[in-house]
Amino acid sequence: MKRQPLIALLERYRTRWPEEAATCERYLDFVSRNPDCFERSLQEGHVTGSAWIVNTAGTHVLLTHHRKLGQWFQLGGHADGEADVAKVAMAEAREESGLAELRFVDTEIFDIDIHLIPARKSDPEHYHYDVRFALQSVGSYGFTVSEESLDLAWVRLAKLTEYTTEESMLRMARKWSRRIG
Repeated sequence: MKRQPLIALLERYRTRWPEEAATCERYLDFVSRNPDCFERSLQEGHVTGSAWIVNTAGTHVLLTHHRKLGQWFQLGGHADGEADVAKVAMAEAREESGLAELRFVDTEIFDIDIHLIPARKSDPEHYHYDVRFALQSVGSYGFTVSEESLDLAWVRLAKLTEYTTEESMLRMARKWSRRIG
């Protein structure tokens, strides 16, 4: 089953982060009910893959000023049929940042989120079932702004609230801060 690797990742995530069990159960239910959960054409919602990209020291995170939503977020995008969500996160990170030298900090899920995307043009309101992986830039920090972004910025974790107050972003910052001590 194409969904089984994601289900296994989510089950391990639920064990690691019991305080997020309700969100994880909702995510698992969605994936279990929808064989086409990786397809953008599923109007109820679909799986997306994102990257929490940190610098080598772990003190800064790379954010995108999202063109369509007008807010600062981690980089990421649609699975578009790809069931390997880690592969999706890495591909989106490279495509949206121009950074070639990225590595996974961990092969396990760093964070999950389910968020409502407002209706736009021909796309109805729907949910993104986002899986986030922690990546580290191990080469040049010089990025390229893609057409999906208004801007990119390396943001010091201590200054994140100057860019966003989104709880899912702040949660990732707290997780990362605990990780690096």
